[in-house]
Amino acid sequence: MSSRRKNAANKPDKQARTPFVARPFEGLPDETDWVALREVVPAATAPLSLKDGTPVILSTVLPLAWPGMVRADGLRYLGLQVASRSGDASRDLAAVLELVVAAAPGSSVAMTDLPGPGARLQDLLSDAPLDITIHSGFDFWVEGADDPDGEVAASMERANATVVPTARLASVRSAYWCRMRERSHLRWVLPHEEERLLDALARMSVAGGLGLGDGTRYVGSFRAHGLLVPVWDLPLETVADEIEEPARAWGARLDAALAETGLTSESRRARQGLVNRQLTLR
Repeated sequence: MSSRRKNAANKPDKQARTPFVARPFEGLPDETDWVALREVVPAATAPLSLKDGTPVILSTVLPLAWPGMVRADGLRYLGLQVASRSGDASRDLAAVLELVVAAAPGSSVAMTDLPGPGARLQDLLSDAPLDITIHSGFDFWVEGADDPDGEVAASMERANATVVPTARLASVRSAYWCRMRERSHLRWVLPHEEERLLDALARMSVAGGLGLGDGTRYVGSFRAHGLLVPVWDLPLETVADEIEEPARAWGARLDAALAETGLTSESRRARQGLVNRQLTLR
């Protein structure tokens, strides 16, 4: 990768604040996968379909935590796992995306200030779904480059050391298996409105249906970008293929629980326990 040239945006009016948006990716075809790639998947890419036709690749992480970059060969990347500067992650990412589209080869892109009002991802992207590729590391940063410089190579080495084995399930949407040191886990981003989903999970809990089978345990959920992300502990030796059918069956139980109305006193207590096991991300 050649030497990088910083791209600076025109500084917006600091008084023009972006309103807080609880579900910044709502309205995108794969809202749940956007949340998963931003919060729980270590290394993944997906081509973005821009309305103006410019090819850009979405990446969970970029070298040195850059928000965006253009490789020397012209490949354009948008980094997803970056801190939001305003109250709307979609607006922040769109502002970087516009800079990436305009940047020259060999450039890194950074936002030095709040982006201010403007286009959001929903305004810049077409309705095409994400075609996600899970990677075992970040070697794709420099794939095809003749001689990545030391800074980028060192960043890649550090990032690769943090990657855990991850796989996306095929039987359900936005569910990701991963293997940590002592346990495997399933983390599943669900699209349902939080209060209605909690009611359904409480009904499932009372019925003994929250688990994914022998040796598995529902441990709680993350709250991320307005959606809930249930998490299960799995036996360490569990591989992704082995959880496909249990996940499909769990999804059917969830659909049945969502179709019910009302809560019993027992399910209300279970619901409070589920709320107590939530952790809000970002």
